Amino acid sequence: MNKAPALAVVIPAYKVRQHVLGVVAGIGPEVDRIYVIDDACPEQSGSWVQSRCADARVTVVCHESNQGVGGAVLTGYAHALADGMDIVIKVDGDGQMDPALIPDIVFPITAGQADYTKGNRFYELESLRVMPRTRLIGNAVLSFVSKLSSGYWNLFDPTNGYTAVHRGVLERIPLEKISRRYFFESDMLFHLNIVRAVVVDVPMHARYGAEQSNLRILRVLPDFLRKHTSNFFKRIFYNYYLRDMSVASFELPLGLSMLIFGFVFGTMHWLDSAARGDVTPAGTVVLAALPVILGTQLLLAFLAYDIANVPRRTLHRMFGKPNAIRSQQGE
Repeated sequence: MNKAPALAVVIPAYKVRQHVLGVVAGIGPEVDRIYVIDDACPEQSGSWVQSRCADARVTVVCHESNQGVGGAVLTGYAHALADGMDIVIKVDGDGQMDPALIPDIVFPITAGQADYTKGNRFYELESLRVMPRTRLIGNAVLSFVSKLSSGYWNLFDPTNGYTAVHRGVLERIPLEKISRRYFFESDMLFHLNIVRAVVVDVPMHARYGAEQSNLRILRVLPDFLRKHTSNFFKRIFYNYYLRDMSVASFELPLGLSMLIFGFVFGTMHWLDSAARGDVTPAGTVVLAALPVILGTQLLLAFLAYDIANVPRRTLHRMFGKPNAIRSQQGE
């Protein structure tokens, strides 16, 4: 008889008193443990759950100071690992994520197809009609930027917090280095790519009610851009120069050098010719255009290589599997 993997749900609780009990109540029997992390909530969401929830699976953990959504999730991860959970699901406490989708979120992991899964609200066009326009545009822009910084070109909706992860991956990621605020989901993708974990999108419906988001786009945007830029350069260095060398390792610097040289050389001679009122010689134009064309082609070749370099071999199957998968394979 196959033994199912032990599932745990982490619920960050900050200003979600009106919704968190409904979220807990909607979690099905397939889940073994539920960790409600009261992130120094001014509404005392943790005490609210403790006093009104009789579910024996629930453990409430309270932070003395606010650590952000990432800090709350990391606390939940630590407790789940200590309790021997195989797969850890993160569900927000504001009611926007349907707990009934938990089996769908964890299936790619239990099937050995992924190490980490996340929701994607952009699969079904009908569901996008209920998404606020500002969120729709913001997510589209952030998705492209996240592809560059994380290296997961096959993913969309990077800030979606409905996620599941295998313990074998959590044990190999430096959790203490992951951003503890709103950049948590994007930073998690970066660290997953560094360990070459397979990440899969799972379609889900967008649900919006009367709840208010604590995220202020204009306030966090500069920090998001700075951290995405930093992660992009670190990822390129780690994957193409420190841990591995490939043809792409030469295409990138050579392409950039040629592109910059062509633009600088061409601009200097164009300005000089304009100042003298002369026509730029054809040879000079060719000498400036050729490096630009070749440099662009080399950069496109690097980009194509990077897109094809998305991790495809599940990490947890090499270092440990949930009990159900072990039983299925006769281990």
